[in-house]
Amino acid sequence: MQRQILGNGDMSDPFDLSGRTVIVTGGARGVGRGITERYLACGADVVICGRNVPDDLPRADEREAVFVAADVRDADEIERVVNATLERFARIDVLVNNAGGSPWALAANASPRFTERVIALNLVAPLNFAQQVNAVMQGQDDGGAIVNIGSVSGLRPSPGTAAYGGAKAGLHNASQTLAVEWAPKVRVNCVVGGLIETEQSHLHYGDDAGVERVAATVPLQRLATPRDIADACVFLSSPLASYITGTNLVLHGGGETHPLYQQAAAPPAPNPD
Repeated sequence: MQRQILGNGDMSDPFDLSGRTVIVTGGARGVGRGITERYLACGADVVICGRNVPDDLPRADEREAVFVAADVRDADEIERVVNATLERFARIDVLVNNAGGSPWALAANASPRFTERVIALNLVAPLNFAQQVNAVMQGQDDGGAIVNIGSVSGLRPSPGTAAYGGAKAGLHNASQTLAVEWAPKVRVNCVVGGLIETEQSHLHYGDDAGVERVAATVPLQRLATPRDIADACVFLSSPLASYITGTNLVLHGGGETHPLYQQAAAPPAPNPD
C-alpha cells in the first residue's frame, strides 16, 4: 500500500519543507505573495510566475523566490515555467494555482471576450497548469500535492463578477475530480477563500471605514489575511494532510452574515402595551 507524504519525513516538524520545490502562480503580490513567503519560511524552494516582473521578489529568512515571466492563460508559457523549475530544482513537489481575479462588471454589459478571458484565467489556466505538473509528479516516488485557490464567489451569488464566480465553482468541482483521477500519487485540494484583506482591498471595499464595515459582516469580525490562506496551503501540502485529497477547505471566518440573520438575532421590540 502506497502512502503519499510530502515533507522531510520528520514528524517532529511536519512543516519543514526543506528540499521541496513549490510553484506559486501569481506569487509576487497579494495573497500569492503571502503564500510564497510562507513556503520560503518553511524551507521550500519557490518558483513564482506572472506577466510582469515584480519590483521586489518575495523573501523570507534571507531566501528569495525565483521568478519566471509567464501568462498562465498560455499553455506554452506554462510549459516554460515547468521546464525552468525542473532545470533548476529537478523536481516539483507542490503547485499552488493562485493566479486569478476579475474586474467588476455586470453580466448584462460584459463582452464575450471579457467573459472568456476571466474564465480562461480562473478555470482553464489552473486546469492546464495542474495537468502539466501532474505529469511530473506522477513520475516522482512520493508524488506531490496541488492546491487550487478558490473563492466563496463560487459558493454563493456573485453579482458584478458572474464569470469569476462561475469559474471558481468549476474549479471547486475540478479539484475533486482531479483528486480522484490522479490518486494515489497526487493529492489535489482547494482552499476556498472568503473576504481577504490585501494591499488592493480599497478596490473592493473602499477606505478603512469600508473595510471595517465589511469585516463586521463576518462572524470572526475581521477579513482573512494572506497568511491565513498561506497557512492552509502549507497544511494541505504537509505530512499532516497525507490522507486529505478532494477537499474544498472553506476559509471564510464563519461566512458573510446575511441581513436576515442579523435581524433575527436582534432583541425583540418592546411591547407598547
